[in-house]
Amino acid sequence: MGLMVNKPAEQVTSAELFDQLSIPLGPVVPGLMVYAGGPVEMERGFVLHSPDYSSAISTLAVTEALAMTATLDILEDIAEGQGPDQSLLALGYCGWGAGQLEGEISENGWLIGDALPELVFAQTDSRKWELALAAQGIHPLTLSSAYGHA
Repeated sequence: MGLMVNKPAEQVTSAELFDQLSIPLGPVVPGLMVYAGGPVEMERGFVLHSPDYSSAISTLAVTEALAMTATLDILEDIAEGQGPDQSLLALGYCGWGAGQLEGEISENGWLIGDALPELVFAQTDSRKWELALAAQGIHPLTLSSAYGHA
C-alpha cells in the first residue's frame, strides 16, 4: 500500500472530519490538511506523522523518520493538542495486487526514493513531485515514457 501526499482532498476539511467523527476540538488545534491518499477505501483514514508520537493502540514505524497511525485515537490526540509535531491526514490509499507493483516498477511506472520528512511535510504540494525527483538527481524533462530491458 502507499499514500499520495501531494493531492489535497477537495471534498472535506479537517474541521468537517473532526465534526463527522464527533471529536471535539481543543482551544489550539493546528490546521491539518486532508489529502486524497488514493482511490482505495476512501472512507478509511491514515495519519502519516513524525516519530515523536506513538498511539496507545497502533503505530507503524514506516522509516526512522516517519510513522503511520490509522486508529481514531491519533485524531483525538491531535484535537487535544497532544498529537505528533508533524502530520498529514490521508483518506484512502493506493493498493496493488500480488506482483502488480513490481511489474509497474519494471516498466518504469514508478521511481523509488527515500520518503524524506522535509518533502512529505514541509514542501508545498505542487512542488513535492519535482523535489522528490530532484532528491534522486532527476530532472523532469529527462523522463521518458518509453522503456526497455538491457
